[in-house]
Order: sequence, then C-alpha cells, then structure tokens
Amino acid sequence: MNIREVMTDEIYTCKITDSVETAAELMRTHNIGVLPVLDENGSPAGMITDRDIVIRGVAEHKGQTVDQVMTHELIHVTPDTPTAEAADLMASTQVRRLPVIDNNQVIGIVSLGDLSIHPQSDDKAGDTLSDISQP
Repeated sequence: MNIREVMTDEIYTCKITDSVETAAELMRTHNIGVLPVLDENGSPAGMITDRDIVIRGVAEHKGQTVDQVMTHELIHVTPDTPTAEAADLMASTQVRRLPVIDNNQVIGIVSLGDLSIHPQSDDKAGDTLSDISQP
C-alpha cells in the first residue's frame, strides 16, 4: 500500500512570512495541528505544528513570523512511498505527520492516524507510535 491511498489531500498551508497568529488561526479554523510552510516561490520550506506555536512562539514571545518558529528540516514522503517506509520514517525521526510532496508541491499530509485506520498498516502504526513516544 502506498501513501497515495491513505493520505489526506485536503490541505491548508501558510507562508514563511505569515505571523504565528495567522498560522494558529488557520489551525483553529480547520481543526488541524500542522501546516506545511511555503516559501516565497510556493515551494515547501518546512512545517509548523501546534506544538511549535506553543513552545517556540507563544511561550517565548508574540509577534513572531512562521519562519521563526517552524521546523525548517522538511522530512517528507512522496505519493508512491510505501506506507511501511513512511511509518519507519516517522519512527526514526519521531514525527507523527509528514507532508506528501510531488513535483516540489505539497499535495497532502499523512499522519500516524491515517496509517492506523488501514488494516494493512495498522500493526506498523502501533509499532511506530511506540517508537515515537520514546524520549
């Protein structure tokens, strides 16, 4: 099974120049916990999570841009990545959500939850959660 079969393709993004408050509002409005961040050319530049906003944004001080609090190292998968490989990547990097990139465009998000609801990858998702939860 490939990521294309389990990913969420209704995605919302923000720009590196957006305020942290703008990103937080997008997350609240759409009830999501992560946004792919696009650079000035519309290419993927990183990810910002609700945790990034709380830990690096609000806790430090307000008035920051997304670029100042986002995760710049973009760990991602493609639509053709096998789900087991994505689960291994999540475990090894201790992330629960990965952007799906195709032709330098974000086309979806795959989460640990997406993997867990499919019988073919359910066991792997459980193992991955255990690995992610390790300090």
